[in-house]
Amino acid sequence: MALGIPRPRTTDPAAVRLPDTADRPASPALLDRFGREATDLRVSLTDFCNLRCSYCMPASGLTFLSSKDLLSREEIVRMVRIGTEHLGITQVRLTGGEPLTRPDLPEIIAGISALPSAPDVSLTTNAIGLEVRAAQLREAGLDRINVSLDSVVSETFERITRRPLLHRVLEGIDAAREAGLTPIKINAVLMPGVNDHELPDLLDWCLRRDLQLRVIEQMPLDADHIWDRSSMVTAQDVHALLEGRFLLSPADVERAGAPAELFDVADRATGAHRGRMGIIASVTRPFCADCRRTRLTAEGRVRTCLFSHEETDLRGALRSGASDEAIADMWRAVQWGKAAGHGMDRPDFVQPERPMSAIGG
Repeated sequence: MALGIPRPRTTDPAAVRLPDTADRPASPALLDRFGREATDLRVSLTDFCNLRCSYCMPASGLTFLSSKDLLSREEIVRMVRIGTEHLGITQVRLTGGEPLTRPDLPEIIAGISALPSAPDVSLTTNAIGLEVRAAQLREAGLDRINVSLDSVVSETFERITRRPLLHRVLEGIDAAREAGLTPIKINAVLMPGVNDHELPDLLDWCLRRDLQLRVIEQMPLDADHIWDRSSMVTAQDVHALLEGRFLLSPADVERAGAPAELFDVADRATGAHRGRMGIIASVTRPFCADCRRTRLTAEGRVRTCLFSHEETDLRGALRSGASDEAIADMWRAVQWGKAAGHGMDRPDFVQPERPMSAIGG
């Protein structure tokens, strides 16, 4: 099996293409033309991952960023500080690639948590290595985690990730629970003929352990560009796959811009309430109209949407001595140009060149 040796990925400086902001209201917030305000910052810490999930990365891996191209710990903390102090950011999710592959992750979290306007700090991870770091990350200030886990069947897990590491993921989840990194959410992508038939058992497995499953529609963010809308498992399919064993009813909670639509789950046979699950239907039930997210790639570029074709380099400004307010103004200008939606329902939709691992989820 090819492991995929990490190689530095060289990047040309992204041109700073700032939209016309003449009509932008005088506000410190990250506003766009459609009345949305971004308060949720997704920060990718690295584009490297130690798994090779088939819907994300080729078996041989990708060409990864060199360490000098990644934002340093100090630069990440400064960017988050600019977000919280100047732009109204209240939530920060650290992503990758796989963020646990950053040796300085505890220091990054501690630096963010020590900010005067400290945000809620969460982590999206595959949990490999979390078994020895969970307590340390909790102590550093991490509030909660999402774990990417598409199957609890070892053969299926290895087929999807191309790595025999399910036991490490499960150990990481157990360690996170012991450390108090709750609620723990499990992110699962379903693929027809691969793991979709396992969904009822996966949901039962999560409910038994007080884990909240999030089923995510497969998005066109794979490196091989083989995503096919006609064969993806949709939100409607998820309901159909579960209806034999479970009753799902919409949860009485305000969504408030969250990607997941929440459902209360009951056993069909007994009617007993079991817990909750979420469905993130980015493709078939888009929630762009209430999107509250802004994204920072591992090399310090702002993306206003997962499916953007343009990025704006803030790392250059950061390293050239720009002031916090100057960087904040650039960020506001970029966010003002955010598109109304991702456009996946349009016939002229074009998949972004960069895969999910290079963008940050």
